[in-house]
Amino acid sequence: MIARIRLGTLSDLGAIQEIVRAAYSGYISRIGREPGPMLDDYAALIDGSRVHVAETDGVVKGVLVLIPQDSAMLLDNVAVAPEAQGSGLGRLMLAFAEQAAAEAGYQAVTLYTNEAMTENVALYMQLGYRETHRAVEKGLRRVYMCKQLGL
Repeated sequence: MIARIRLGTLSDLGAIQEIVRAAYSGYISRIGREPGPMLDDYAALIDGSRVHVAETDGVVKGVLVLIPQDSAMLLDNVAVAPEAQGSGLGRLMLAFAEQAAAEAGYQAVTLYTNEAMTENVALYMQLGYRETHRAVEKGLRRVYMCKQLGL
């Protein structure tokens, strides 16, 4: 699988929304409501140059949302189309996020995920992210994580 990661455009909006819906809908029963990424305004995020897409053979298969913050790059969302899950695309996008953060001068990438998404917490820990704290925000129980870059 050869993937290309590029900034998302409004012409990608439908594919982005479909990938997010497919990637997160399975968590609704665990969480009791739609996960945060299903509620985001992707047109506004695209307009702000916050969305990257991963495509293979010209077809969008992954979504990555990066939001620069004061002290770190926030990895706000990473989602992979069901048919591309397990292909390494998610890890490729995470590596891209870390590279983009380093190139922007950040020393860390932060993220948060719902504590019910235990497999995501485990994957992030395996990739070098460490839990910093937990909190309830917007009615969602979140696990906050951070990865120091260049270590």
